[in-house]
Amino acid sequence: WYQRRVRGVLILRHYYITNNLSTMSFIEVAEDHDFSYQNLPYGIFSTTSNPTPRIGVAIGDWVLDVTAVKHLFSPELADRCIEGQSTLNALMAAGRPAWTEFRNTLKKILSKDDPSLQNNSGLKASALIPATEVTMHLPAQIGDYTDFYSSRNHATNVGTMFRGKDNALQPNWLHLPVGYHGRASSVVLSGTPIRRPTGQILPSPTATAPVFGACKLMDYELEMGFFVGPGNNFGEPIKMENAADHIFGMVLMNDWSARDIQKWEYVPLGPFNAKNFGTTISPWIVTMDALAPFRLPLEPKVDPEPLPYLVEKDSYQFDIKLFTAIQGENMTKPEIVTSSNFKYMYWSPRQQLVHHSVTGCNMRPGDLLGSGTISGTEPHEFGCLLELCWKGTKEVKLGESGEIRKFLKDGDDVVMTGYAQGMGYRV
Repeated sequence: WYQRRVRGVLILRHYYITNNLSTMSFIEVAEDHDFSYQNLPYGIFSTTSNPTPRIGVAIGDWVLDVTAVKHLFSPELADRCIEGQSTLNALMAAGRPAWTEFRNTLKKILSKDDPSLQNNSGLKASALIPATEVTMHLPAQIGDYTDFYSSRNHATNVGTMFRGKDNALQPNWLHLPVGYHGRASSVVLSGTPIRRPTGQILPSPTATAPVFGACKLMDYELEMGFFVGPGNNFGEPIKMENAADHIFGMVLMNDWSARDIQKWEYVPLGPFNAKNFGTTISPWIVTMDALAPFRLPLEPKVDPEPLPYLVEKDSYQFDIKLFTAIQGENMTKPEIVTSSNFKYMYWSPRQQLVHHSVTGCNMRPGDLLGSGTISGTEPHEFGCLLELCWKGTKEVKLGESGEIRKFLKDGDDVVMTGYAQGMGYRV
C-alpha cells in the first residue's frame, strides 16, 4: 500500500510486486510497480468523458473498466455485480464463490494467453484507461463503521500513560476485542481535505473546566480496515468457522484523532467528537486472496484463553510491514517516524467480526471495521504520535530535516506505506 497526504489531502495507493509479471499479463507491468497482475485491487472510478462511477481494477499504469468487459463474465455475475453498480456492495454481498469467479475471470481476461481483450483493439481502447485520467470514489456505501483497539502494545502504552504500568490494560482487554462505533458519514476517500477540529478542551493540565477551541494535539493513527462481505441475519451471530467468508478485503486507514478533545470527553463512554471528524481510507481494496500467501501462523492465545466462541483453530495474522512518515511545509521529503507491522495485532479480523456479531448484531455488506492503532514492541514501531512523544514528554525528530514534532502541525503531509514481503516479491 501507499498513502500520502499532500497539503491536508490523503492519497492512498496499493503495492503488489511479483516475479515475471510480463509473462503473466499482456499488459506490460514492471516488477516493482504498485499494481501487478497478482494484486488486481478493486475500486470505483469515473472519467471526464464518462462521469458515471463504476467498477475498476488497477493493473500497471491502467485501470480496467469492468463494465466495458462485462460480457466476458458469466451473465449471472455481470447482472448481479457489475451492470449499473456504482459501489462494490453488490460484489461484497455475493460471497466467496462469486469473488473467486470474479477474480479468476479478471486474471483470464488480462492474461497473455487469452485473446479476448488483448487482440480486440477497439475493446482495449475503451476498457483500458490510463490511471492518470481517472477520478476515484469511495469503494462502498458504508452503512456502519466500527473501530477496534486490538494492538496489545498500543493499549498497554496508552494505559501506562494515563493509569500507570500496573493498571495499563483494563480487566476486559485480554478477554474480548474492545471497540467503539464510529461515524460512517465521515469516512472519506483518500484525497479529501481534513480540517483541524474544534471542540471542548482543558486549557491546562490542572484545569477542571473546559474551553472551546481548535484541537492542539492533532494525531494520526496507523491502521488497516476490512470490509464486510455477506452479512448475517438479525439475531444470528457469525461463527468463527465461517468468519473468513464474511471478509471481503483490506484497505489502509488513518483514523485521525484529536487527543485533547478525547482526553476531556472519553470518560465514561469512550471517544466521540475526538474521532468523528474524519477517517480516511484507500480507494483500492486488496482482496484477501491477494493477501493469503502472507498469513503468519500465531500461537493460540492461552493466557488467558479466549472464551470458546473466539477461539481460532488456525490462528494467524498477516505479515504486512507498515510505515508512517511526516513532511512539514519546509521539508523537501517525508521522514519516517513509525515502522510497524500488522502481525502485532493481538485480536484478528475474524475475532473482531465474530465478537461484533455475537449478540446477534446484523452486519451488512460494505460495513467497515478498523483494526485500531498498530504498534510494535519498540519505540520506532509505535503507531501514533501520542505514543512516540509519550504524551508530550518527548520530541519526535523528523530525520535530518531539523524539524521536530509532538503532534501534527497545519500543512503537515502524512505518508503511510505498507507491503508484505515474499520470496522475491511483495504485496
